[in-house]
Amino acid sequence: MTQALVCMSHSPLLEHTDPPADVKSAVEAAFDQVRAFAKDFAPDLVVNFGPDHYNGFFYDLMPPFCIGYEALGTGDYDSWEGPISVPTSISEQLAQYVIDQDIDTAISRRMEVDHGAVQPTEIIFGGLDVVPMVPIFVNSVARPFTKVSRVRKFGQAVGEFFRNSDKRVLFIGSGGLSHDPPVPQIATATPEQREFLAVGRHPTPEARAARQQRTIDTAIAFAKGEADIMELNPEWDRGFLDVVRSGDVARFDAYTADEMDAVAGHSSHEVRTWVAAYSALRACGEYEVTYEFYKPIKEYIAGFGVTTAVLK
Repeated sequence: MTQALVCMSHSPLLEHTDPPADVKSAVEAAFDQVRAFAKDFAPDLVVNFGPDHYNGFFYDLMPPFCIGYEALGTGDYDSWEGPISVPTSISEQLAQYVIDQDIDTAISRRMEVDHGAVQPTEIIFGGLDVVPMVPIFVNSVARPFTKVSRVRKFGQAVGEFFRNSDKRVLFIGSGGLSHDPPVPQIATATPEQREFLAVGRHPTPEARAARQQRTIDTAIAFAKGEADIMELNPEWDRGFLDVVRSGDVARFDAYTADEMDAVAGHSSHEVRTWVAAYSALRACGEYEVTYEFYKPIKEYIAGFGVTTAVLK
């Protein structure tokens, strides 16, 4: 077995809100499962499909996909800050392979990644300097969105590249499931918000703290039933997990951006990272899901899912 997978929700609120003790304990037990899974698999390389929340990618240039040749963490919500151990030559070869499969991708020699991309890797390994990582950005927040079928084909191309690798490769997908946090939408944004969405990188510490506090306050209000954001959708979440479990990744193609907005929230698009990761693993062979955790957690503003998978 030279390929395996972890896909999981992330939340910047893990250390900033207080769900009931049994919920917090259940989430931590799920994290323990993926830590043990990764320790047993002992990867030589992590291929990380992650979103961004207007910390590294903005509307001044918003690609559907981007493969990082070099990368650093932005440090938002006390996440990893500074350089990430990226095997540049592998990233370069991967990008060329993907492009050769007629899947256009951007590349970055100075990718900036936020908590959404790095939180699972930090939880599993304790830092981003433990196992070399190829960071791959999948746009999951900024319209217009590429079709989900295209995300699947992108993930498939990534998986094909690593299918015969002599390295033990762990695919990670980070994000989702249903959730609708207070992220400005370009269609309804104020002029000030539109400027931020276009060129808001490297905010002052004060501006970042204020932005983060708004999210924390929203989560606290949401848990009380007092926030003006969409409810979580456990039925949609479980349906998505059913597709994941089926191994028939072509079923992801039926998902559309408009429907996801309407029934699962504006940030449900983060499941595109799962689509890419599971499609990458499926390109290496038939897989089976070996662990699944799910719980709707309002304090984290997320239908919270954790899965692991291996090749059959």
